Amino acid sequence: VSGSGPAYVFRFMEMMAQAGEQRGLSPDASLDLTIQTVLGAASLARLERTAHGTAPAELRRRVTSPNGTTQAALEFLANAHFDAAVAGAVEACADRSEELSRRT
Repeated sequence: VSGSGPAYVFRFMEMMAQAGEQRGLSPDASLDLTIQTVLGAASLARLERTAHGTAPAELRRRVTSPNGTTQAALEFLANAHFDAAVAGAVEACADRSEELSRRT
């Protein structure tokens, strides 16, 4: 989760910024907005966890309006098997780590 995790986040950021460009944002604006979004979300998650023990799932619920734009995006991610892709990536990483550790 931790060792390769930054690469997963960076890949998500790449795709988010690219999608922003495809929707008409300049490359700089799209990347800046993506970075600020990830930074803000991570900062809020840390603050809320430290202060109140709030889980990311609860934060997601708080920022998702019923039938709103965020809900539409989250439904798209669910239909695209986002959860399974993330879980599979973590599993593939762990499997490879175990494989490499057996070689040494």
